[in-house]
Amino acid sequence: MKNGISLSAAGHATSLLLVITFTLCVLWDLLLPNYAMYPSWRALLPGFEWLSWPSFGLGLLESYAYGWFFAIIWVPIYNLFSGRTLRKAGNNGSCCQHSEKHTHGHA
Repeated sequence: MKNGISLSAAGHATSLLLVITFTLCVLWDLLLPNYAMYPSWRALLPGFEWLSWPSFGLGLLESYAYGWFFAIIWVPIYNLFSGRTLRKAGNNGSCCQHSEKHTHGHA
């Protein structure tokens, strides 16, 4: 059994989280312009200008790319430390050498 987080799953999940967040923030800015965040988006998303369809599409694309940027860095680091933890525990993460002799209070 492979331990660790799938890079593909984490990349797509994180990217979709950022795309959804970006979309909700744009909607927030349109509904409540006095509390708009678009100056922040312009600083974080190169080429993004308020607001046109091409710019919105660019914001979606860049948000998706940022999700992959995060995943490509975070997942291998997580898997590295997760693997070290499993090696320290021994027996592939099992606390007991003989599972039928579980007598110390957990399943």
